[in-house]
Amino acid sequence: MSESVRGSDDERDRELIARWKGGDERAATELVQRHSQALARFAVASGERNEVDELVQDTFVRAFNSLDGFRGDSSFRTWLFTIERRLLLDRRRADKRRRDRSEIKEDDAATEYDALDSVVADEMQERLQAAVGRLSPTQREVFTLRVAEGLSYKEIADAVGTTEGAARVHYHNAMRAVKEFLDE
Repeated sequence: MSESVRGSDDERDRELIARWKGGDERAATELVQRHSQALARFAVASGERNEVDELVQDTFVRAFNSLDGFRGDSSFRTWLFTIERRLLLDRRRADKRRRDRSEIKEDDAATEYDALDSVVADEMQERLQAAVGRLSPTQREVFTLRVAEGLSYKEIADAVGTTEGAARVHYHNAMRAVKEFLDE
């Protein structure tokens, strides 16, 4: 995405935020429409298979409840990715605590359902998906935000809570690992 398009998107988001703060409920609806698909893609790419819609909804609820804390240092979309990532991490910690307490050990790999498997028939897409699935969680997040969402390294760094240099390294390591897997 070019800087001018991203700049106009950021301006539109700021305008909608101001309208929502002024009491215009339709502005919130438009913000949700503008960003919900990207949040859903990021959730699925981050390994979320269940309740993706609920996660996206929770992300917006948290964002709208703390909108006064949005300083505009990054784009609104980047801020949303950051919130969603934290919610995902919180969910994973809570799930782990529940599993540890109940001591039920299930084979997640055997029971995990990949929603894309039923849609994607193309062999290369399946191989790419497998390659991305082999990445570390951080590499997968960075790779997805860069490739699928077109974020800059600075925006990625803001979203995942790292430095721009580290985001670059994670992305390049992810690209190398994906290429190696596809060449096998």
